[in-house]
Amino acid sequence: MFAKLTGKLDSVGADTCVIDVNGVGYLVACSTRTLAALPPPGSVLSMHIETQVRQEAINLFGFLDTAERAWFRMLVTVQGVGAKVALSILGTLPVADLALAVAGGDKAMLSRAPGVGPRLAVRLATELRDKVAALPVPAGTTAAAPRGDVSGDVLSALANLGYRRAEAAAAIDRAQSRIGEGQKFEALIREALKELAP
Repeated sequence: MFAKLTGKLDSVGADTCVIDVNGVGYLVACSTRTLAALPPPGSVLSMHIETQVRQEAINLFGFLDTAERAWFRMLVTVQGVGAKVALSILGTLPVADLALAVAGGDKAMLSRAPGVGPRLAVRLATELRDKVAALPVPAGTTAAAPRGDVSGDVLSALANLGYRRAEAAAAIDRAQSRIGEGQKFEALIREALKELAP
């Protein structure tokens, strides 16, 4: 199946684009965030592709980086999340913010995406919580801190130590569950580091 397309951007629609590869136009569905980041029509580009084969059609979904594609693959494993809702989530939340929302159980942030109600937000946070640390976050991205000023300071400190933000956020959340919220910076970072220890 298709994994990557490199060609000329032919046109951009509301939720799709057409990539011309040697005279063949491929219709690729994308998130609004991906569509907004595309170069002008006529430009050459490469897109990472996720292919879904259905009885009635072969659908192509395009991403500018592998992190977004990995998240798309994970999102569609959740019951009630089809390709359209997954693209809606990725169009609403940058991957780094999505990772923190899942790790921190931030149902309000997850519910910002069209098509995600309160029940689905709970399901997303519950089913993906243990998997979020293994998913990639694009280099150089920044994300809002999880709940509370102290946890935000701890997240920033762990990121400065070289930990991935999603991995650090999940560790902070586990530490807070174990020792309780409202801890001082020193106590929380010590416990989060224990969670991150191999």
